[in-house]
Order: sequence, then structure tokens, then C-alpha cells
Amino acid sequence: MNRTDEELVALAQTGDRDAEEEILRRYKDMVRAKSRLYFMPGADSDDVVQEGMIAVFKAIGDYDRSKGSSFHTFADLCVGRRIITAVNAAARKKHDPLNSSVSLDMPISAGSAATLGDSLVGPGQSDPEAGYIFSEMIQLILSSNSKLFSPLERSVAERLILGEDYRTIAEKLGRSPKSADNAIQRIRAKLKAFMLAQ
Repeated sequence: MNRTDEELVALAQTGDRDAEEEILRRYKDMVRAKSRLYFMPGADSDDVVQEGMIAVFKAIGDYDRSKGSSFHTFADLCVGRRIITAVNAAARKKHDPLNSSVSLDMPISAGSAATLGDSLVGPGQSDPEAGYIFSEMIQLILSSNSKLFSPLERSVAERLILGEDYRTIAEKLGRSPKSADNAIQRIRAKLKAFMLAQ
């Protein structure tokens, strides 16, 4: 498309999905460049990029050409604000596990001998029953189409169920071992929170 950003945004605001996709495609590199400047505790770089792309999407709907600024300027401002807000929110939540800790000796359910700590042991570790419970919990959550896990966490969780360790998972997903290990830690934390909410 040889249209200006402003023309594409005007089309997107009338419901033209092709124009919307073209704007998102044009701004992906800008979002990636901007996201490299920030670190979000407990997340990987794709999460920061996702926040930036959400900002571009919202900017398409909010842009008002009559205000005199270019769409590029407006989108750049929206992306920066959204990423900073997300980074600050993640930083505030970083210490939540310490502030809202729960004993791992707590039973999984009333009358159960299995504890929360048992359920957080991954497959392939010393307790086969705990590994089984861990896998079953992940399968239950994945089969319910829950939005509990991010796309990366879903991929890692599916491989955990197969009994793969974090190094194998990292290699198969084209990620660093640290990224895979971080995803596993987030999965365990989310499972813990999910169980406590039940």
C-alpha cells in the first residue's frame, strides 16, 4: 500500500482490517526498537513488544488527525507510555510472592495428604506422584482454553507434560535456557495462585 499512515488509520477507523494490519506491520520495528530500552521483571522481551503493539492498536482507534500531530508522533508517545506503565506495574508486583506467601505445607484440598509443595515439583523430579499431579494440573488448565498462560508459557507447559527438562525445552523452542527456566517458574507461580483461588 502506498498510502500514508494517516490515510491508513482513517481507513482502519472505519473498519478496514487490511489497513489496520498494514499499520501494525509498519510499526512493529519501531515497537521492537523501543522495547529493547526496557526490562519488565518477570517477563521476557516478547511481553514488552506485545505491550507496545497493543499501544499501536489502541492508537489507531484514538488518533485524531484534527489535533495536528502525525500518527507516527502519536503512536510513538502511546507506545512509550504503555511500555513504561507495564514496566512500572511489573516492578510493583515483583515482590508480591513475598508479601502474600502461603505455606507449601498447606494441603491441596480438604482431606488430601498431598501438599501444595508436592504439586509444585516438576515432572522427572524425585516424587512421581507430585510430578503426575503437576502434569494433570497443567493439562486441565490448557484444555480449558484458559488465558492463564502466555503463548510461551503454554508451549513450555505442553513440553513439561511430556517430561522434558528446561534445557531440552529451550533448545526445541529456540529460546535461551534462562528464558525457558523463567517460563517454568512463572507457570509454577501461576499454578500456585490458581490453586489458592479455587
